[in-house]
Amino acid sequence: MDPVTIAQASIWTNGLIDLPWWGYVLTALGLTHITIAAVTIYLHRHSAHRALDLHPVVAHFFRFWLWLTTGMITQQWTAIHRKHHAKCETEEDPHSPQAMGLKKVFTEGAELYKNEAKNQETVDKFGHGTPDDWIERRLYAKHETIGIVVMLFIDLILFGPIGITIWAVQMIWIPLFAAGVINGVGHVFGYRNFNVDDASTNIVPWGILIGGEELHNNHHAYASSAKLSSRWYEFDIGWLYIRLMESVGLAKVKRMAAKVQLSTSPQSIDDQKLQAIITHRWDVLAQYSSSLKSTCIAEVKHIAETHRFKRPDIAKWLSFDQKFVSPADLDRIKQFADKSSTLKTIVKMRDELSEVWIKSTASKEQLIEQLEDWCKRAEASGIIALKEFSHRLRRYA
Repeated sequence: MDPVTIAQASIWTNGLIDLPWWGYVLTALGLTHITIAAVTIYLHRHSAHRALDLHPVVAHFFRFWLWLTTGMITQQWTAIHRKHHAKCETEEDPHSPQAMGLKKVFTEGAELYKNEAKNQETVDKFGHGTPDDWIERRLYAKHETIGIVVMLFIDLILFGPIGITIWAVQMIWIPLFAAGVINGVGHVFGYRNFNVDDASTNIVPWGILIGGEELHNNHHAYASSAKLSSRWYEFDIGWLYIRLMESVGLAKVKRMAAKVQLSTSPQSIDDQKLQAIITHRWDVLAQYSSSLKSTCIAEVKHIAETHRFKRPDIAKWLSFDQKFVSPADLDRIKQFADKSSTLKTIVKMRDELSEVWIKSTASKEQLIEQLEDWCKRAEASGIIALKEFSHRLRRYA
């Protein structure tokens, strides 16, 4: 066989690029990571939440890449995600594991997305401000499956038969990790920095595999922030990419979550302090839960041993949103509160604090008076942890 024929046969067998096995693994991971970056930076932070502006070349590259690797349409994705925030954890939420169950959202996340994408009312109501140019109407939105087929042929030409496997990994990555893990696991398991009024969690503190989307609770607390990490030990690789693009003029950050600032000593509640408390309300509620946790544990332990009651979950005890607590757990919590004035006070003060953000008709002066009165009663309650929390509340600046 002549050399030309051998070379042609090699290209057909191995593709234009011949790699060792680990090279194909790294290639697949690299290609899927570009898709993840496109979802978190372009679809999520740029399109859905307007947290940053992207250079037209970068934005169009992400649109083109998502057409090749997912077939997702910007308007549909944006609308579905905005509806998720607007209707979170309700029957109208397109993909809530609290309403539908974790198994359904995890295993059928892609199907839930497709079903909601067919809801024209959702697209019309929540999909405003998304691309509507010639190429979007004539190609990306009209022929979403063509891009996926084109990607298959590209993988075959570049890598040979192993390209089918690489393509399959690309196709499953978003349905598994975005639709399944983030929308499912990210509303059931993990830790919470902020006591938001939904079940969102941070899955892990290192947002690498899914581009920073692992920090889902942080995102629900500050949805319009371009940066998803909040604590010093958290890492958001999507934010790293945004900062790198910003440094060369390819992106411009518009919104970020304000950092919590505390004054050196407790002060009376005034206009500025009220604004700071409202701005950082999710941190305030989270601090209340963490500050009172030890006191609740000690009280519950004492009552359980004295009366032989089954102990309730302390996290549920301190939850500000009782819609995630079952009636049985609520009855158990009430059973304990009836035996302890300390627990009864903690629950009562928790409820009063949460009311500050739902009294939309109250004037600024009324809210200041309400918070000042709350702090005075907390400091006079005789509960050390509650007094210390009140002092912290007075330090928000």
